[in-house]
Amino acid sequence: MWLKKIKHNLYKTVFLLLIGFQAQAQELLKLEDAVKIALENNYEIKIASNNLKIDETNSSAGNAGMLPNITANVVNTNSIQNITQTQSDGSQKSLDGAKNLGLNYGVNLGWTVFDGMKMFAKREQLKVLQKQGESDLKLTIFTKISDVYATYFNLVQQQQQLMALDSTLILSNERLTTAQNRYTIGKASKLVVLNAQVDLNTDTSLRLTQLNLYQNTKIQLNQILARDTKIDFKVANEIPIDNQLKLDDLKSLSDKQNPQLQSQILAKNSADLQLKQVKAGRYPTVTINSGYGFSHTEASLGFVTQSQGRGLTYGFTAAIPIFNGFYQSRNEKIAKIQVDTADLVVKQQQTILDSQLGMAFQSYQTNLQLTTIEKSNVDIAKQNLDITLAKFKIGTITPIDYRTAQLNYVNALVRYSNAQFQTKLNEITLSELAGNLKL
Repeated sequence: MWLKKIKHNLYKTVFLLLIGFQAQAQELLKLEDAVKIALENNYEIKIASNNLKIDETNSSAGNAGMLPNITANVVNTNSIQNITQTQSDGSQKSLDGAKNLGLNYGVNLGWTVFDGMKMFAKREQLKVLQKQGESDLKLTIFTKISDVYATYFNLVQQQQQLMALDSTLILSNERLTTAQNRYTIGKASKLVVLNAQVDLNTDTSLRLTQLNLYQNTKIQLNQILARDTKIDFKVANEIPIDNQLKLDDLKSLSDKQNPQLQSQILAKNSADLQLKQVKAGRYPTVTINSGYGFSHTEASLGFVTQSQGRGLTYGFTAAIPIFNGFYQSRNEKIAKIQVDTADLVVKQQQTILDSQLGMAFQSYQTNLQLTTIEKSNVDIAKQNLDITLAKFKIGTITPIDYRTAQLNYVNALVRYSNAQFQTKLNEITLSELAGNLKL
C-alpha cells in the first residue's frame, strides 16, 4: 500500500512539473503580434491588395481617354510584274519582271478634344473605383483581423478552461490520496477509493478533450496567420473587455466608416458617373489629326520612275450623332435604372447595418451582465470549495458533497470564461461594424 501511495504522489508531482514546463517552453504570442503577422502574411489580404494595385493603375488620365494617341508607321510594298502600257498615241510599251517599290513612314497623332465631357466623367469614375478598391481592401482586412481577434480570444478562453481542469485534477488527486490514506487506516471503504479514482479518470478525460480542442484551435490560428501550422505558442491569460461602448457612438461611426456601406455608396457614385458617360453620346465628337510622313516610290516602267515626298498633314474630324436605332435612349434608360438600383442597395445596406449593430449591442449588454454574475458565482463557488475541502479532510462530509462542490467551482469557472469570451466577441463585432477595429 505504501508503494502505491509513493507512485501516486510521484505521478502528481510529474504532472504538475510537466504543465509548468510546457507553459514556460511555449512562446507567448501577443495579440498585436498576431495582427501584425496576419497583415503581412494573410493570403486574402494580399489578394485584395493586388486588386487595389490594379485599380490604382487603371486610375489615370490616359485610361480615361484624355491623352492623345501617337503612332509611328512604316509601310513597305514591293512587286515584280509583267507590264504592258498603251500610250495616248496608241503605241505600247512592255516590260517583263518590272520591279515596283513603295515606302511610306512617319508619325501620326490623334487627339479627341471633345466627346460631350465623357472623358472627364470616366476620369472621375476611375477615381471612385480606386476608392472602392480601398474600401474593399479595408473590408477584407477588418474581416480577417476580426477572425484573428475571435480565434485568439477563443484560445484564451480554452486556456483558461484548461487551467480550471488542471486545478480540478489537483483536487481530484488530493481526494484520491486522502481516500487511500483513510482506507489504509480503516476509516474508509474500498468503494470510496474506487469512486475517487473514477472521478480522477473522468477529469483526466475531460482535460484531454479540452487539450485536443485547444491544439486544433492553435492550428486554425496559424492558418489564419498564413504561417507554419506546427508552430507552438501560448496566448495571454486574460480577456480584456471594454464595458463603455455606447450604441449612439457606434451608429455615428458606422455611418462614416463602415467599409461595406462606404463601398455601396461609392458604387452609387460610380453609377451616376456611368450615366453621365452614356449621356455624352448625344454630343458631337471632335478629334484633331496630325502627322509628319515620308514617302518613296520606284517603278521600272512609266512616266515617273522614282518619286519622293515628305511633309506635315493636319486636320480634324467631327462626328455628330443623328440616329442610331434608339440605341442611345435605350442605354440611358438602363443607366438610370442602374442608378436607382445602386441607391436601393445603399439604403438596404444601411438597414442591415443598423439591424446588425442593434442585435450585437443587445447581446453585448446581456453578456456584460452575465460576466458580472458569473464572476460573483466563481467567488462564491471558491469559498464553498475551500470550506468543503477542509471538512472533507477531517471527514465531516461525504465524498459526494465534496465532488459536488468541486464540480460547481469548475463549472463556475467555465461559465465565467464563456461569458467573457461571448462579451469579447460582441465587442469585436461592434468595432468591426463601426469601422473602428484596432489594427
